[in-house]
Amino acid sequence: MARSFLSIMDVSHEELEYLLREAERIKNNNAPSKVLKGKVLAALFLKPSTRTRVSFEVAVRRLGGDLIFLRGDELQLARGEPLKDTARVLGRYVDGIIARVYRHEDLKILAEYSEVPVINALSDREHPCQALADMLTIKEKLGRLKGVTLAFVGDGNNVCHSLLLACSMLGVNIRVATPEGYEPAKEIVETALAVAPPKTEIQVLNSPEEAVKGADVVYTDVFVSMGDEAEADERLSVFLPRFQVNKKLLSLAKPGAIVMHCLPAHRGEEITEDVLEGKCSVVWDQAENRLPVQKALLSFLYG
Repeated sequence: MARSFLSIMDVSHEELEYLLREAERIKNNNAPSKVLKGKVLAALFLKPSTRTRVSFEVAVRRLGGDLIFLRGDELQLARGEPLKDTARVLGRYVDGIIARVYRHEDLKILAEYSEVPVINALSDREHPCQALADMLTIKEKLGRLKGVTLAFVGDGNNVCHSLLLACSMLGVNIRVATPEGYEPAKEIVETALAVAPPKTEIQVLNSPEEAVKGADVVYTDVFVSMGDEAEADERLSVFLPRFQVNKKLLSLAKPGAIVMHCLPAHRGEEITEDVLEGKCSVVWDQAENRLPVQKALLSFLYG
């Protein structure tokens, strides 16, 4: 079976560091590469996307390949065709599948039955390409990864899961602060603890103040992820106002701390306008870094 990238844990510590070095090199040199010349990839997106879709489309084309964008409602999936049947057919047509799905299990089905590389462009469990961009951004802005302290404030969601795994592998201290009942999955936390180098701090808390105190990075994401819209009112009543990243909460972080958000941002909910647009925010550079890390990932899988 071809090698896929469904989770941060699908690469070793050494490979993760290599991907970040390669992304840095690609961004700084922008040297032409045709590693995907003659290859056609399919982008199967069952959820809306801006940054992930555009950065992958640009990455594939700049690496010499072609990409077919597939919406779920335009395929026979919408009429009840099993995903494993779609996967088997796609695997005979294309050289890889970039997939944004609702269920992480669907990625596993795609990888098993298509027999071509499958890349996780977001699932309910992880968003590993986002975490790659996040790690590159921190390295650029702070000059290092090991020993940096990142505070994630919000929902223990897919972004949080990938951050936990990436941070732990790279020696980044991570403190996750969520309301009670919204913590990250226990098995993700256990994996993070298992792979972390000695003295790496991994904490799951219910106090945003405790998480942010002295942190180098303050990170947040939407309180209502795609697929959780039915819970929107309940979630907002639980998260607001305490888990909002605002100037008061940010004042507890280390002087010079950076603010990160994977976007899209709901201003006035998980983050205030003044913080998102303020001097500490690096969210636009963070979004830009989706492109070089995805070029590095594609080069790694197909090189």
